[in-house]
Amino acid sequence: MHDPARRPATLVLPPLPYALALYVSWRLDRDLWPWPFSLGSVNDWLGWCSVGMGLALFAWALSTFWRHHTTVNPYKAASNLVQDGPFRLSRNPIYVGDWLIYLGVMLLLRTLWPLAFAPLVWIIIRFGVIRHEERHLEARFGAEYRQFKARVRRWL
Repeated sequence: MHDPARRPATLVLPPLPYALALYVSWRLDRDLWPWPFSLGSVNDWLGWCSVGMGLALFAWALSTFWRHHTTVNPYKAASNLVQDGPFRLSRNPIYVGDWLIYLGVMLLLRTLWPLAFAPLVWIIIRFGVIRHEERHLEARFGAEYRQFKARVRRWL
């Protein structure tokens, strides 16, 4: 039986659902059933801004993890509970960054297909990854994590 205090029981590598949904969206739009979306000339600008903000948030969260000498690997045990940097705003800033990148790529691809897959991606991330990470953090850090959960929202 799995012990959540040792490590999370993460079911899927987090970037995979986003990447797979974007790839399938691109193929569907390109080869089978186009579902165009355009905001005119601002598509690329908004898309790159969203990708840039997502990457910046990811980099900020990653540097915060490194500063606290804990892992970003969703299959390894956390050695410290990180509560500063972007974690003051969200318990999952990396996944918020992933969503910004996802939205940006959708704008750059100029297709609505990623919106159709977004609920499935959210379910996979929420229940295949985040649920297991939260169980691990609660088992590992107890009351300190529960206080953090009460103070900081899961997303934003």
